[in-house]
Amino acid sequence: MTYAAVMTHIRPEPEASPRLACAKAMALRFGARLIGVGAEMIPPLAFDNGFYSVDAEWVTAMRDSIEGQFKVCRDIFTRETEDLPAGHASWLCGIDSPTPAIAAASRSADLIIAGGAPRKGASPYRDVAPAELALQAGRPVLVAPPTAPTLSAAKIMVAWKDTREARRALTDAMPFLLAAEAVLVLEVCDHDALADAEIRTGDVADALQRRGVKATAKAEVHGHALASQRLLDKARAFGADLIVLGCYGHSRLGEWVFGGVTRDLLAQDEAYLLLSH
Repeated sequence: MTYAAVMTHIRPEPEASPRLACAKAMALRFGARLIGVGAEMIPPLAFDNGFYSVDAEWVTAMRDSIEGQFKVCRDIFTRETEDLPAGHASWLCGIDSPTPAIAAASRSADLIIAGGAPRKGASPYRDVAPAELALQAGRPVLVAPPTAPTLSAAKIMVAWKDTREARRALTDAMPFLLAAEAVLVLEVCDHDALADAEIRTGDVADALQRRGVKATAKAEVHGHALASQRLLDKARAFGADLIVLGCYGHSRLGEWVFGGVTRDLLAQDEAYLLLSH
């Protein structure tokens, strides 16, 4: 089992370089095609009397600016992928909101690489929201921290919660899990749930072992620490640079609201995350 095509959003800012570098590294690791996508949307000009208004000249200027950005992005993508095998890099672009655009384009991909630890001033008109992307795309999303070393994935931690999303995450992460030297299935829980959590994580580790994954299980009481912080502490102690987790959320007045662990882990810049829905 492998990933045959890897996709990522290309932006011209220097802070987007680690995301492209990660996508290229994953394409090389799995012998996959790398698909670069340019996507940006013209934002509304103003809000007046309950309606967005636009000015024709301003829209034309913004469209020309975005097309210019796409040219820069394509040049970056072409330069950074010129050493890939012939036919292993492809480019597409369009004026559209990035998150739904990448989600739609991911019908031709097996793995999406997104940027982590969102920068201040991120805009839905030019930037991808990784958790929303995981919910919309139906594809696993690998979130790459902007300052982390290259992903090794020699040791992986599965942040277990007994949900549909977590079970889906195991399947989506299987190419990484099968290649890992060690995988820890960890559930962080309340004291009263510890015995049941030990059974659940043991079942998951056994199932992974039957697939050939070098998995062990552990359940731990979070105590006074946040569950997300406990997960990060255990990942660090285990030596894992990749955390696999199911991502879930719901829409509230047009904005996605996510579980606390998902939200907190997306805010850190230490570990890579593989999100699945």
